[in-house]
This record gives sequence, structure tokens and C-alpha cells, in this order.
Amino acid sequence: MAVLVLGGAGYIGSHMVKRLVEKNAEVVVVDSLVTGHRDAVDPKAKFYEVDIRDKAALGEVFNQENISQVVHFAAFSIVPESVAQPLKYFDNNTGGMITLLEVMKEHDVKQIVFSSTAATYGNPVQIPIKETDPQRPINPYGESKLMMEKIMDWSDQADGIKWVALRYFNVAGAAEDGTIGEDHHPETHLVPIILQAAAGQRPYIEMFGNDYQTPDGFNVRDYVHVLDLVDAHILALKYLADGQPSNQFNLGSATGFSVKEMVEAARQATGVDIEAKVGPRRPGDPDILIADSSKARDILHWEPKYDNVQDIIKTAWHWTQSHPNGYNNR
Repeated sequence: MAVLVLGGAGYIGSHMVKRLVEKNAEVVVVDSLVTGHRDAVDPKAKFYEVDIRDKAALGEVFNQENISQVVHFAAFSIVPESVAQPLKYFDNNTGGMITLLEVMKEHDVKQIVFSSTAATYGNPVQIPIKETDPQRPINPYGESKLMMEKIMDWSDQADGIKWVALRYFNVAGAAEDGTIGEDHHPETHLVPIILQAAAGQRPYIEMFGNDYQTPDGFNVRDYVHVLDLVDAHILALKYLADGQPSNQFNLGSATGFSVKEMVEAARQATGVDIEAKVGPRRPGDPDILIADSSKARDILHWEPKYDNVQDIIKTAWHWTQSHPNGYNNR
């Protein structure tokens, strides 16, 4: 029986595939390669270049492979882009989920772990954020993911498809051996952008907005190492395999760092005096997002190993130094 990883050529998905292969799991990867990298996929996994919205092609993968569980990372995730192009996000993210669930239903596959997001909460009513807090997205990306959660819930009620939604915040870091890491074009995530400045690939890091309602004026997020994150997905697969009900879990470090603090942590981790400048706010960015992940720790028995943000940055720096041009180095 195989685990299907949708979006398995992407940043988080490729680390998930690598971890599953290390655990001797049979892994099937589906990725359109619109943003993913073929070289990021572990050669021991079986790969199909398929768009999640292509029902016939996706169904053929299910026909050929003995799939028992699905992990879904195949979504667009850039907040400002979602504000500018909302239909793109509802088409790929929400529409893609509908197609996937139809194919799962047709092939009697009943378990899915879904890469959701803290963006479903919008501006939180309390910090840290709990799973029971209101979900009021303030951008199309968060709205599309919330719709995906709701669609899965209705599919569970109608068709018995059990699901776990993992709502996480900022993901960073890379595989400890430096073989895979974060490589987006264009890059929009904070840590790799900071490290590009450290590596001399950009002249400075631009910090978007210094007038947020936070102690230093810069928006605050918590950061989870990508390996800790994929371990939570593996625990969620086990949770479903054990016959547990559908559920939602926040994943986070429970400690928030402002953009300014992250730049300083990167200076310490890399030994480079990274230049930083203040730019205008980006649309759709909440002031503070920090997760209460106690539910995941209690029920999934999730125990993150990276609790120091400098250690997280050091693994990303290892990847950046060994792959200055990303996967184009290979």
C-alpha cells in the first residue's frame, strides 16, 4: 500500500517524500512542476507529472497504484498573489480539492492529511491561536484553504473520507544533509530571502512594514522546521490509520519572532552583517500569528526537535551555501 504525496516536488512535499522513503514507505508523488522541482523528489519514489485538477490523469494514477492514504501539499500559497489573482487560488486550491476527493471516492481511498494554514484564522482573537478560535480569513489564500477544510468535512459526512488538517504558520529550514531545501521562483518566504542577502545574491532584505501592532512594529510569526513539520504529517497518517476521527491541529513553535528579530537571528547564525531596509506593508498580512500546538503534542504526540530559530536558519544556510542557484546546481 502506497502513500500518495500531492505536491511532492515542492519545498515541504519533497521533505515529506524523503522522510517517508527513509521510513521504507512506498511513496507515489504527483506534481504539476509548476512551482516544484523534479530534482527535489527522492529517486526511490514513483513520480507522475500530473495537475491535481486533471481528473482523468489523476484517476489513472489511482488506477495504477495501490494508494491507501493521501497527503495534500498541492496548493498555491503566496498571500499577495492571492489578493491580486483570487480566481487562480480558488481554481487550483479549492477546485483541485474537489477533483481529488471525487477521485478518492471513486477509488475508495478514505484517508487524507491536508496541508492547511494559519491564514484561515485571519486576524486572531487571541494569541496564541487555538484550533477552536474563529476562522475568518482576510485574504483569498486563507479563504481557499478554509473552503478546502469545509469541503473535506462534508465529504467525511457523506462519504466517510477521514481527514486531518494541519494548520501551520511559517516553515523554514532544510534537510540536515543539505540535499534538498527551499527554492522558489520568485522567492517570497522570509528566511530564504534573508539568506540570499547573506549570500550576496540581493543587496539587502526588505522588511515589509514597521507600523504593526507589535512590540517592535514588525509583524510576528512563529517558525517550524520543515523536518518537524513533516514528522507531524507522518504522525497524522498514523492517527488516521489507527481509525481515529477527522481532526484539525495547529503546528507551531508557540514562540513568535518579528521580521526584525529574524534578521538578527540570521546574522548570528550566518556570521554575516545582513543589511535590512524597511519597505511598505504587503496586502493581507496579519499583525501576529503564533500557534498553540498543545493539541498536536497531546493527541499526535508531536515533539518538535528544532526549538531554536538559529538552528533552523543554520540548516537553511547549509542548503543555500551548497546550492547557491537552488536546484539549477544539479
